[in-house]
Amino acid sequence: MSAHPDETIWNLLRGALTARAVAVVAELDVAGALADGPRAAADVAAEAGADGETLHRFLRALASDGVFVEHEPGVFGNTPASEALRAGGGWHAFAVLFGGVFYRGIGELDASGDASFPRVLGTDFWSWLAANPDQRALFDTAMEQGADRRLERFMLVDWRGDETVVDVGGGNGSLLAALLERQPGLRGVVFDLPETVRDDAAFGERIEFVEGSFFERVPNGDVYVLSTILHDWDDEHAARILRTIQAAARPDSRLLIVDWVVPPGNEPGGGKWLDLIMLAVAQGKERDERQWRELLAAGGFEPVAFHEGLIEAVPTTGA
Repeated sequence: MSAHPDETIWNLLRGALTARAVAVVAELDVAGALADGPRAAADVAAEAGADGETLHRFLRALASDGVFVEHEPGVFGNTPASEALRAGGGWHAFAVLFGGVFYRGIGELDASGDASFPRVLGTDFWSWLAANPDQRALFDTAMEQGADRRLERFMLVDWRGDETVVDVGGGNGSLLAALLERQPGLRGVVFDLPETVRDDAAFGERIEFVEGSFFERVPNGDVYVLSTILHDWDDEHAARILRTIQAAARPDSRLLIVDWVVPPGNEPGGGKWLDLIMLAVAQGKERDERQWRELLAAGGFEPVAFHEGLIEAVPTTGA
């Protein structure tokens, strides 16, 4: 049974409130404060330096959507959804970013086709991250969210077993490290900007970190990974990234792209809302299959398979 039109519109309009509310409780690490069991909102607020009645109102609203549960008046506990917001995890970091700086940038989004983030913050998103190392650390942690699902997508392709995998824009290297655990014969290179927050000691002997910009060069490798990278960029910049990789790739190299392929029609999901976030924050975009094929061709690649959430491509012969 479909929702009443009034309910549909209201649920869309209140999205800004829900994003900010989740960010507030994440910033206060309310989920962590409730880790040992239900507690009074007033007590949690006192520890966190927040107003008790106001925190109660936040938790009451979120509990109505399954984030926290009110066991008795004023006493709240965690749910599986709120547990995901505990400090240190990917969803916690994503919530702080989404309901913080993303929220500010999205608030000025319009239909001009231009990113709204630079108008609000005075600089592009990537420069802003470089100037705010604490937010860069949050961003790298947020990008770990969903790593298990991304890792499963890599299991859809055939591995020779002795390849060198270059994770282009690989952040803190967590995804590549997990892949190498599954494929003990592989070696890996995490390639990203020098300000990337990482633990080099945790990489072990099979992974190295190489600093650089994917607009200028990438290391040589057998398999190149772009995991949720190209959706950060418009077609011109995304094609430049692909051409940089194509210039370093060997004829038998492969490219694995982890990103949405936007489905046609009215199907929900598939990155359709994420597409607007990418527009607002970085002037990026999610792409449908036709757009992916055009972008790959512009970057010197041709797709050989569209898996669920993963595109497998090879260098175009003669490119």
